[in-house]
Amino acid sequence: MAETGGTTGALAGLRVLDLSRVLAGPWATQILGDLGAEIIKIEEPRHGDDTRRWGPPFLDDGSGDSAYFAAANRNKHSVAIDISRTEGADLVRALAATSDVVIENFRVGGLAKYGLDQASLRAQSPRLIYCSITGFGQDGPYRDRGGYDFLIQGMSGLMSVTGRPDAAPGGGPLKVGVPVSDLFTGLYATIAILAALRHRDATGEGQYIDCALFDTQVALLANQASNALNGGLAPQRLANAHPTLVPYQDYACADGEILVALGNDRQFQAFARLIEAPELAEDARFATNAARHAHRAALDEALGARLARWPVARLAEAMAAAGLPGGKVNSVGEALADPQIAHRGLVQSLTRGEGPPVRVPGFPAKLSATPPSYRRAPPRLGADTEAVLAAALGLDAARLAALKAAGIIPRPR
Repeated sequence: MAETGGTTGALAGLRVLDLSRVLAGPWATQILGDLGAEIIKIEEPRHGDDTRRWGPPFLDDGSGDSAYFAAANRNKHSVAIDISRTEGADLVRALAATSDVVIENFRVGGLAKYGLDQASLRAQSPRLIYCSITGFGQDGPYRDRGGYDFLIQGMSGLMSVTGRPDAAPGGGPLKVGVPVSDLFTGLYATIAILAALRHRDATGEGQYIDCALFDTQVALLANQASNALNGGLAPQRLANAHPTLVPYQDYACADGEILVALGNDRQFQAFARLIEAPELAEDARFATNAARHAHRAALDEALGARLARWPVARLAEAMAAAGLPGGKVNSVGEALADPQIAHRGLVQSLTRGEGPPVRVPGFPAKLSATPPSYRRAPPRLGADTEAVLAAALGLDAARLAALKAAGIIPRPR
């Protein structure tokens, strides 16, 4: 079925069969959809993607769908099929034969009993790119374990470097406020799929992609992992301080908190003069980042005493005027309403039948020739079932009626 709306994105003409649910897989397919691919999301007919019920809040249109679901499912067709029934699995297999990419996040081996595993589908379509997303990957001692973002944040070491030190008030490990392990795995899955498409363009071969939340989050320890692997360091929780750069944290001002994020010695010297503390710029203990790191406590005390006299807004404006990175801690609402975000057009409104528009943060990269598009609001469960099966597989009204009568696909609600 051709995507409607005159799609001209970089991935226009590609069909992605989305057998995933919750977040990591749907995040990947949403990205591909934003870039022009046609996304056919297969859902269980009675309840659909689990996140449809992950509220409150819920969308104000009587659907019962959550705002959480709306975050990761725009630009998709929802096709409700009972894959536990032979006829339902056959339909999905037929859709896979017309697709370029399949993404799934069932437990290891979970789709084999339906004939929807990568070996079965790639046997019928050698050009198919098949991406599996699991907690721990397709092999190894943890392959059969379920993987959830909170669990992965803890096991990966991320929580060991997030939060206040044990000795500080409120000390202890904390998770990040958004499910970064899921989101980053979705991003890596997307990158891997694009690489596989490039390989297929060159060779005609599809391939299998195995993505794991655990692998992804360990890879994203980045500098902290390198410090441990190459410097023999054991990274610790530093609250909002940086493990290497100083000063790079929050400080209390007269009426709130200011973020100071200085990346080099020149910036520190300029900042010291800005806050009318030139003696700090001239102090040998603070002359270089390495020296400031060694004397972090003394510098924090000196900066804290001076910054306590500044109003947040005044200091943030002064830092911006001087070209120094700093600012206040915004709430989510403040960030979404920020004039820079408005200018960049990041927040998009999508019409979803009856009820108010669904507002979502859009695709953040600007492509000059093939920009992202926002063609379809997050779909109601099964809303596109008959249209997709008719267009993609050529099923006529009689065949669709028989599938509905047998309970393979849902009757219209």
